[in-house]
Amino acid sequence: MGLSVLCFLKPLSSVLWLGRFAPGQGGKIERRVYLSSVFSNFCPLICPLICPLICPLKLFSAYNAFPVNAPFHPPMRILLVKTSSLGDVIHNLPVASDLKRQFPDAVIDWCVEDTFADIPRLHSAVARVIPVSIRGWRKALFRGATWREIGAFRQEIAGGNYTAVLDTQGLIKSGVIAFFAKGPCHGYAAEVAREPLASWFYDKTFVIPPNAHAVERNRWLSAAAFDYPVNLPLDYGIMAPDPGFPWLPEGRRAVLITATSRDDKLWSEDHWIAAARYLVERGRRPVLPSGNAVERQRAGRIAAAVAGSLVAPPLSLRELAALIGHAELAVGVDTGLIHLAAALGVPTIALYVASDPALTGVYGTRDFRNLGGPGHAPTVGEVIAAIDQELRR
Repeated sequence: MGLSVLCFLKPLSSVLWLGRFAPGQGGKIERRVYLSSVFSNFCPLICPLICPLICPLKLFSAYNAFPVNAPFHPPMRILLVKTSSLGDVIHNLPVASDLKRQFPDAVIDWCVEDTFADIPRLHSAVARVIPVSIRGWRKALFRGATWREIGAFRQEIAGGNYTAVLDTQGLIKSGVIAFFAKGPCHGYAAEVAREPLASWFYDKTFVIPPNAHAVERNRWLSAAAFDYPVNLPLDYGIMAPDPGFPWLPEGRRAVLITATSRDDKLWSEDHWIAAARYLVERGRRPVLPSGNAVERQRAGRIAAAVAGSLVAPPLSLRELAALIGHAELAVGVDTGLIHLAAALGVPTIALYVASDPALTGVYGTRDFRNLGGPGHAPTVGEVIAAIDQELRR
């Protein structure tokens, strides 16, 4: 399930573009391009495993590499490819802001998993969101309807006639999407891509330091591809929609994000109860959103132990953005929603139990902090102290 074979031929005179960069004076990107004819007299046959897209055999009669120093002439049409997961999509929002700042007339589209499509829709610089359903297709690969959806998606993505396509995900599946779009493809070089084979789908590749935070890696890749400064102000470019929830009482509140996709990232329920009680003592109502039934049960147990707290009903991503964005404080474990809080400019306290915040911790423009790390969960005292400091600001 989910296996497919992509077979494609490059011409004898294949041109490999390898872009490398280092921050230069004034924050500009210094790039060097190397022309290689290693494929002379040889046509490579590449058969990577991709999921769940099956690409037909595509022969290239000519391989048109986009010259790295070619100027972009407005109006530009740019496609961003960052499909999942929620945190990764949020980390890519500043790329849209940077591009719009540098090219005000540019038309920016974004291809994203349909589950997360509400996030780029919050960004005023994104003209069109193109949903893709790779996760759903993988589960129903042998249904006729799946292949009709894949065909319709390929037709839609190929109709953009883009000036440039930027894949900041660096996976084979995202590389295939970028490949289907009409326009020169930009992405990570094989040595720094999450899946090295993804670099085969790009016309230009760039070596971006892998030890940088995910937000900055995305931004540096875009700066390298479009030749603009790397030191632009950080801007996620989104605002919280109006809440207007009839179930939510008036008053000051804090959102507690207790659920995550991995059990080893969870913080103790007893710890959450203690933190929620402290918030109630300080006059803030704890509101606990949740997703599936297990998460709702967990949130319910915490809320039942703390008078004045509230479990939110099932909400869409847009509704969650409204709830979180109008809160006074967000406290949560390592999950996409805590990154959404930071992106919305809400004071944020992120709790790390099994993952390292150095590369993927919350990263915002206002008050935010990452507590804990692999093997050393933050204590109740540390979290309450952090809450106290935020409420005193």
